[in-house]
Amino acid sequence: MLQKLQLHLDANFPFLQGKRLFLAVSGGVDSMVLLDLFHQLPYDIAVLHCNFSLRNEESDGDEAFVKRYCEAKSIPLYIQKFDTSKFAEENKLSIQVAARKLRYDWFYNQLDEKNFDYILTAHHLDDNLETFLINLTRGTGLDGLTGIPAQNDKIIRPLLPFSRVEIELYCSDTNLQWREDSSNASDKYFRNKIRHSVVPVLKELNSNLLSSFQNTIESLNQSQSLVEDAANLVYEKVVQETDNQLKIDIKELLNYSNYKAFLYQWLKEYGFTAWDAIYDLVTAQSGKQVFSESYFLLKDREVLILAPREDKDLEEYEIGDALETPIKFSFCNVSDISNPNSNCIFVDQDALQFPLTIRKWQEGDCFYPIGMQGKKKLSKYYKDEKYSLIDKLNQWVLCSNNQIVWVVGKRQDDRFKITENTINKLQIKLH
Repeated sequence: MLQKLQLHLDANFPFLQGKRLFLAVSGGVDSMVLLDLFHQLPYDIAVLHCNFSLRNEESDGDEAFVKRYCEAKSIPLYIQKFDTSKFAEENKLSIQVAARKLRYDWFYNQLDEKNFDYILTAHHLDDNLETFLINLTRGTGLDGLTGIPAQNDKIIRPLLPFSRVEIELYCSDTNLQWREDSSNASDKYFRNKIRHSVVPVLKELNSNLLSSFQNTIESLNQSQSLVEDAANLVYEKVVQETDNQLKIDIKELLNYSNYKAFLYQWLKEYGFTAWDAIYDLVTAQSGKQVFSESYFLLKDREVLILAPREDKDLEEYEIGDALETPIKFSFCNVSDISNPNSNCIFVDQDALQFPLTIRKWQEGDCFYPIGMQGKKKLSKYYKDEKYSLIDKLNQWVLCSNNQIVWVVGKRQDDRFKITENTINKLQIKLH
């Protein structure tokens, strides 16, 4: 197994040579084999162990077991103990999700803090099969059927080509000791039900199940690569990137009969889950939206617009030298008011009440557009200027005592303009 692993690393992970590697070791059979093998190979390694405090003395025994092995082999070891149950309760997470978040947050923290390059985990071929079956059972797209990735950012899984039988045989041949996690015997967890009840039946039906599965995964990954290549080509024709937005041309998109697949590929990284609602946006009325935790997708006439959701707690800022604001202004007293432009206005300073503020549109906002008679609702002004909903949400207004002085970069308010009676002329410039 050692030789097979070295060949696998040389062929698929040559960049690990000379890097500093953390090994995630629980004390179970898989991670102990990972540790034992890498200890024999010419890599710079250290061990990370998480004690999730979920099995009382058994969890502490796992920690002590890993510690003894590392001390005997002079392998650097870093241990973190978590109150997983408390964390799960406070954050309204399942125990499994809570443990995963705690584990990987700490892993990445250790990479930065200890200046290591990668984290290696002991996921193997049987794990991959179980994950495939779990995703298939719950319902998934092609992404969920391509298995556990061999590399995901800084996480490397070098044991994916090896079966559980090979791992256990290695332990038997080398007399390697490990700790058995009692929760693995329970069918309380979905994965264990798959492992104990489904996989054995499939192996009875096909004695070469794992080999067949590997071939299937390779084919599915190749298909996924084709999908990604096609999505990138169509993206260039259909999607426009502007500032922090994506604008998807619906007319161009509908030239492709499988447009839903392209929408999924382009938007899956933004946290959306309501895919039917997203697909329905294509034919929905203008103004319809779908939200993820951090983004929203808007149907605006003939385009779909993706933009980040904004923090409503930071809607208004005072303008001051010491204050960090989303946009910057300069103020200068002037005598010459020539060459006004969209980034610059001239106002009667004595008509202003300081401090000035900037904020977004609010219900009922009105202003007196310079060059026009009377006042106008800001919402009507936006409509006349053909603002999309996202344009409205992104537009700042400069205010004096909550009166609009300037729709920033667009239109000044007539009430603050310079007249023949103005004494102090102030230039406000957007940077």
